[in-house]
Amino acid sequence: MTTTTAGAMTTTLTGPVLFKAACPECRGCFELASDALRLAIGATRRTTFYSFTCPDCGSAVRKPAGERIVELLTGGGVRTLRVQGG
Repeated sequence: MTTTTAGAMTTTLTGPVLFKAACPECRGCFELASDALRLAIGATRRTTFYSFTCPDCGSAVRKPAGERIVELLTGGGVRTLRVQGG
């Protein structure tokens, strides 16, 4: 079993890909499948982020995504939206 960690996200690379995440509202820690996450890639650090709904409290969570997080999420099959500048 291989585990990769970047910031608060951890990817396990055997079987289905699961990502460890935490909710800033309820402080819950949990694993999410790739279909529970969304990744938005923008032109700047401010417009590049991932989001999910906390399975514990239902809060919408949005966190910044640096290069390594983007690499892990896209490699794990997370749906990605490319944000165009206007």
